[in-house]
Amino acid sequence: MQEENMYGAAYKGTKEFTQWEVHSANATGFGAAADDYMDRGIDLNEQLIMNKPATFFFRMNSDAMIGAGIQSGDVLIVDRSLKATDEKIIVAALNGELVVRRFRRSAGHLNLVAENKRYADIQLFEYSEYKAWGVVTCVIHILEKSLQVHGNRPAQKVLYGS
Repeated sequence: MQEENMYGAAYKGTKEFTQWEVHSANATGFGAAADDYMDRGIDLNEQLIMNKPATFFFRMNSDAMIGAGIQSGDVLIVDRSLKATDEKIIVAALNGELVVRRFRRSAGHLNLVAENKRYADIQLFEYSEYKAWGVVTCVIHILEKSLQVHGNRPAQKVLYGS
């Protein structure tokens, strides 16, 4: 009998702490307490990515998920190693296009549900060309206008590795 080998992500991070051990900022205006932690940076790869080889960034190019807090232009962190289960927000390949929707199983049917009333639910049938591409784990919403995508820099529609 052949033994099965399990491999984890090659990236182990540069810090030995989790996001729950990162101290919260106190918004009272007293910054001196934060000085104690200045030399201890936060590695966003470590904090936001669970499985680096299976993780991709995807720029949202639609307002279909605004009810879930995902706006057009936001960057989504998508983990392809996670299974699409009920109520998760996923990226799905549907009839040759990528869409971001909530995966919902109800009454024996599979649906891709938008979080915007302007978009109809997509019911999946056995002849639909559908594949769950990955599960959205994080949303990066940029507030600073100088970092937002401008007309001279088009939104990236394609997926790219992390």
